[in-house]
Amino acid sequence: MFQSLFIEQTESGQQQCSLTHLNEDQLPNGDVLVDVLYSTLNYKDALAITGKGRIARRYPMVPGIDLVGRVIDSESDRFQSGELVLLNGFGVGEAHWGGLSQKARLKSDWLIPLPKNMTPQQAMMVGTAGYTAMLSVLALQNQKVLPESGDILVTGANGGVGSFAIRLLSRLGYRVVASTGRMSQEAYLKSLGAADIIDRASLSESGKPLQKERWAGVVDCVGSHTLANACASTQYGGVVTACGLAQGMDFPGSVAPFILRGVRLIGIDSVMRPIADRLEAWQTLSELLEDSDYQEICEEISLDKAIETAYKLLDGEVRGRVLVNLTED
Repeated sequence: MFQSLFIEQTESGQQQCSLTHLNEDQLPNGDVLVDVLYSTLNYKDALAITGKGRIARRYPMVPGIDLVGRVIDSESDRFQSGELVLLNGFGVGEAHWGGLSQKARLKSDWLIPLPKNMTPQQAMMVGTAGYTAMLSVLALQNQKVLPESGDILVTGANGGVGSFAIRLLSRLGYRVVASTGRMSQEAYLKSLGAADIIDRASLSESGKPLQKERWAGVVDCVGSHTLANACASTQYGGVVTACGLAQGMDFPGSVAPFILRGVRLIGIDSVMRPIADRLEAWQTLSELLEDSDYQEICEEISLDKAIETAYKLLDGEVRGRVLVNLTED
């Protein structure tokens, strides 16, 4: 038997999440059985656990969109017993039982080897948030947005993606401006490398189709009016990456920035990303991040604290990343 978060649907159609014990026979199909060492608590996980978002596509469901663990048994030639593996996305925690469980049975096509110079704990301190941030930064680089191009705006700066984006961009030599609704966290954001802090209120309301050109690039974790205003204030030829929807899925903007300024809007999908892109992102993360980076951005909890922490995350009471230690009973 092992511990797991377990989401079920009641007869009334509501969902409820509890900490329970399962056995291996209950796990879904897959060709690799993994002893999960660490997972994380992401925004999507919090929506699933609290029922405030319809993340689970079927019931019962084990939440957790990422994990790192050691292979117990493998029917695939790609992985051997004892090997450390890493997973982000691919519908895990939504359509297939996820990482907030001490054991998981998964498809080998979803897994990559853990980078050699990264520990399991460090990998989940990064998790989907850091991985998504890295994909966003790589997109800016691939579009030739360089440190000398100008300021980079990071929205939702206090969140996991935002925190890592600031650190990564700063380490690569970019000048970063962080947008946040928690101005009291200015010292924290500057410790990550932000050169300047702006209040999210300046971006979160309806704005003009074209605004003063300010940003060479944007990492947007928020969506809605914030994304529209970020596009409207991006300089000629600049690049905006969109990877989040904390404010909303809508885009109440104009085509003017794209037509009149040649602004490029690039969507960042971390869920179904090809394996080659995953390997590049994780290898680059393992090379850029230093030991001190992990501790600054992350706090660690045990599985029995995950449900209450999910509510705090949605209430804006959590800063940075939440690491879930699955090695404790």
